Amino acid sequence: MRAFALFGVSLVFSLAAMAQGTTPVWQQFDPTPYSENVTKCDQLAGHPDDPNKVVPGMERPEMNLPAAIVACQNELKRDPNNPRIQYQLARVLTYSGRVEEGMPFIEKSAAANYPQALFVTGYLYLSGEYKAQKNPCRAAEFIYKSALYQRRAGLLGYPAGVLAGTFKGCPTKQDPAQMLQFVAHAKELAKPSYYEGLLIESLNRELQQLQKKPAE
Repeated sequence: MRAFALFGVSLVFSLAAMAQGTTPVWQQFDPTPYSENVTKCDQLAGHPDDPNKVVPGMERPEMNLPAAIVACQNELKRDPNNPRIQYQLARVLTYSGRVEEGMPFIEKSAAANYPQALFVTGYLYLSGEYKAQKNPCRAAEFIYKSALYQRRAGLLGYPAGVLAGTFKGCPTKQDPAQMLQFVAHAKELAKPSYYEGLLIESLNRELQQLQKKPAE
């Protein structure tokens, strides 16, 4: 009975923390509704850092962009709702300077919660690279969601953006306690490189200091 009572108290505190928004509810992208067969689009346009890639992937200098565009367009005709293919077509269109053509595809992929598309869409809105339209609050929305879907770039990039003031005034949650958990989770997912380790230490220090500041 005592154990049950303690469990009940623990559950109340856990639910209270979630209600306050300090405990992230981690999401997991499910690729099984979509074909995971390796296609020519994957071979020519897959990204090495995409957690849901089906091939090792290539960096931009290695890619044959015209061939990749054709391969991904053809594959998307056969498999129009596959968010991996949508993202990869957007990737090669963007690299080719055709970001306006690519954005609808990556937005569709992000709408399906494809983690790589969530982060990259946010990055494009954040950076304005490839002549994308800059929109910091749209960027915050996508990068924050990519963090909840456990994309390491989002788990580290979102707190970094908040601390830099990039997302000031945006409606996305910017709670230091939650962002400390983002950083801790990024460390859990993979052993940090030397430079990632420095970033993690820096983010932890700044977030802990921010947590101690009185609310404005």
